[in-house]
Amino acid sequence: MKLPYLLTILAATSLLSGCFETRKNTDQLCENEPKLNCSSLNINDGQCRVARTDLIWHRNEMLNDPSEANQVKDYHLLKEYRKCLELASQIQPIEQADLKSKRFNALMYSIEEQDRITRELANSTSPETLYFLWSETGSHAAKRRFLAMENTGALDTGSMQYALATHYISRDKLKTYRLLNRSLELSKGGKEVNKEVIKSLASVTQSLDRPRESYLWAMVGKEFEVPIASDSELRLLFGLTEEDYQLLNDQAERVAKLIDNGSYTSDSILER
Repeated sequence: MKLPYLLTILAATSLLSGCFETRKNTDQLCENEPKLNCSSLNINDGQCRVARTDLIWHRNEMLNDPSEANQVKDYHLLKEYRKCLELASQIQPIEQADLKSKRFNALMYSIEEQDRITRELANSTSPETLYFLWSETGSHAAKRRFLAMENTGALDTGSMQYALATHYISRDKLKTYRLLNRSLELSKGGKEVNKEVIKSLASVTQSLDRPRESYLWAMVGKEFEVPIASDSELRLLFGLTEEDYQLLNDQAERVAKLIDNGSYTSDSILER
């Protein structure tokens, strides 16, 4: 047997055993923890196994840590499972006549669980939870309470400054610009860098008629692997001099490094 073929067989065997092991562990978890209510999640269905497994194991973690942040995560995992079930419920089972009914019941359960979570979180005072309720469910009450926190210091985190910016984007471009910059200043960098902030800065500065800064943020985005237009398209869009492009490309590298290591300040960019 050729070595590459043997390696392929071994890799496939390893993946299959890992899959079976995960399934076995999840089945055992469901048997040991009746509070997880796995039967309502149609545990024996081959469809939506990944989304269902992620949900079950997260719910097991929640038995020890039923925090609001974990409830929000539970909602999103339910959302993924629900999307999968909506597709799976359209598949006509061949061997099991009641499988389609079980999928439908699991779908209804996931919807009811999402509703339950939003009801339980309705009286939250956490800005992160309020933003979730506003952005995910359209709660006007949560939006009002979130915006009321603007000048209290409760929103002084990178993620909440970005959340606040999403409210002002169509109302006040200059304020949006300041909030986006503040979001980057409060970011600790690394995996916490929100690429949407950088993309938004490129867009907002273009709206503010700041082509040089808009190009700068586009290049910063490129440093973080944000898809952007080709060099020729960018030159047509911005119409700057070659000297400007070189200067801004160099500065974009420096700004990206500052953002990545969590030491960015709005003074790091060129004079506007």
